Amino acid sequence: GVFFFSMAYGVWCAGQGRLRSSVGRRDMARAGSSCTTERGGPRVREVRAARGRAESGGQSARLRELLDQPGILVMPCCFDALSAKLIERAGLQLTFMSGFSVAASKALPDTGLLSYGEMVDQLREICAAISIPVIADGDTGYGNAVNAKRTVRGYAAAGAAGIMIEDQVAPKRCGHTRGKEVVSRDEAVARMRAAVDARNEIGSDIVIVARTDAAKCVSLDEAIERANLFHELGAEITFVEAPVSESDMRRIARETPGKRLVNCLEGGDTPIYPPEQLAEMGFHIAAYPLSLVSASVRAMEQTLQSLKAGRPAEVEAQIKTFPELRAIVGFDDYYTEEARYKC
Repeated sequence: GVFFFSMAYGVWCAGQGRLRSSVGRRDMARAGSSCTTERGGPRVREVRAARGRAESGGQSARLRELLDQPGILVMPCCFDALSAKLIERAGLQLTFMSGFSVAASKALPDTGLLSYGEMVDQLREICAAISIPVIADGDTGYGNAVNAKRTVRGYAAAGAAGIMIEDQVAPKRCGHTRGKEVVSRDEAVARMRAAVDARNEIGSDIVIVARTDAAKCVSLDEAIERANLFHELGAEITFVEAPVSESDMRRIARETPGKRLVNCLEGGDTPIYPPEQLAEMGFHIAAYPLSLVSASVRAMEQTLQSLKAGRPAEVEAQIKTFPELRAIVGFDDYYTEEARYKC
């Protein structure tokens, strides 16, 4: 008798618990429905805008639209979500995740030390922080042709509008430093074909940027030949790295197909000209790979010297105000969104 009573009592208690849980959920639902909500706040508008971009073909389609416009695109390069956000806030239309700059942000040289995983993680954070198209540095594809395919798939999944693949020997290095080498033409073609195949196999429209460093390692003739081959395979943007004169730049613009990118590295091998002159030569994108990371380093060094010297007033005159900094990193948007869920 005690056994059956205990069982019956246990069933009754379980039923009461379910009843209380059900009532609690209904009470919470009623309480939630009585909360005031703000329709169409910043986050809602952001989601709607993202949905609209996806429906119109996504960031890759937006990148192609920009490339089809007259003139030249000025493309400062980012290295993290904050630098990317500053580029967008400044009114620029696209950015590039620079391998040199990402490596520098980790206190490393651009000599192939960063892995695919580190780069794709950084890319994912950058793409999540901004709404403008991002072209990302895919280096050599981080291995053989099969690795290059994985890199294209991963970068597309992370949100990149475009990916740059190059023909250097791994481990690669900055195109304006010593010691770089390129793979054979056949291997370079196989690598680029793999990148294009990866795009097609996953049904992506990610833009392929084909870079060659053969101008310095072999000859300008070889670099131009490779750029033409890469374009025939399906690369929409060609990039002959490190021409050393205006005449070389003009020849590249005349003899390479598709959209053309030029690298404007302060202190590098390539002469720097105003965007209007680069457009007149025949280039479509002017990339500034190190401007932001170099400016950041200089600003931090100046601030540190002022602090070391015991002159904090100098620092205050050089930096953003606290309200400005809060707005940049998103506090104002956070408070607006937070208010939508207060009861």
